[in-house]
Amino acid sequence: MSIDYHNIITIEPGKRSGKPCVRGLRITVDDILDCFASGMTEQEVLEDYDYLTQDDVRACFAYAADRERHTRVIAG
Repeated sequence: MSIDYHNIITIEPGKRSGKPCVRGLRITVDDILDCFASGMTEQEVLEDYDYLTQDDVRACFAYAADRERHTRVIAG
């Protein structure tokens, strides 16, 4: 069962250049994904960003997965 990220991931034009952020904070989805890509564990991410919850982290993954599902390749 996937988490519903729609109430967690927010996009505001004036915040972080309109990038998707967690709960209106200045931490972006790609900030969190970069942490995991660099080898951090979920526990390490939650310790470094103590204002985030496990649901926040899962919402970042759900948002990224949803975007990937909706990516279209247009033949040129």
